Amino acid sequence: MTTLQQILPGAAATPRLTGLRRANKALRPARTVPGAVVATVLTAGMGLTAAELVSGLLGTPLGWVPVNEVVELAGRTAWPKVSTAALVVAGIGVLMVLLAVVPGRSRLVAVETSDPLIVIGITRSGLRRTLAAAAQQVAGVDRARVRLRLRTIEVTVVTDAESTGAMLRQVGTAVGDRLAGVGTLGTGEVVVRLRRKAL
Repeated sequence: MTTLQQILPGAAATPRLTGLRRANKALRPARTVPGAVVATVLTAGMGLTAAELVSGLLGTPLGWVPVNEVVELAGRTAWPKVSTAALVVAGIGVLMVLLAVVPGRSRLVAVETSDPLIVIGITRSGLRRTLAAAAQQVAGVDRARVRLRLRTIEVTVVTDAESTGAMLRQVGTAVGDRLAGVGTLGTGEVVVRLRRKAL
């Protein structure tokens, strides 16, 4: 550790935070399904309209798009009546653009690696099962349930044993050791809750 890192305690944590940001960015799912649906619908609609207009200009309209009826409807309709529909269509368009731009929520938890070019993730359900198995290995624990919160990992254990304080510490240590073994990034602190088994 250098003298600068000793003076600035936050400097040592910078690579880990940078790795977490990079991993979270890489592990976010792209919005491919909404993008593909929107692109297909727009392509089909525009292609159909273009085919109808070209065939109408050539003198043999296809009749797929009722161009004459749309023109007559536009001539009869006043603009204040159209404004509500236009706002709805514009809102749907903005929503689709936001869906395409904003990435989805990652289903993976980033795992620390020694190579900064490699990003690895473990599924949230896999991490929950792994941590629950670690908690169930503690003597006296009948069942364990794990919830991954934003800043904490909540472990609820069901037991009928009498020693509560020692068991809570043992479960916290077992889950913490398993987390350290997996090497997850940014999972937060472990909170252990105890529930008595219903008789």
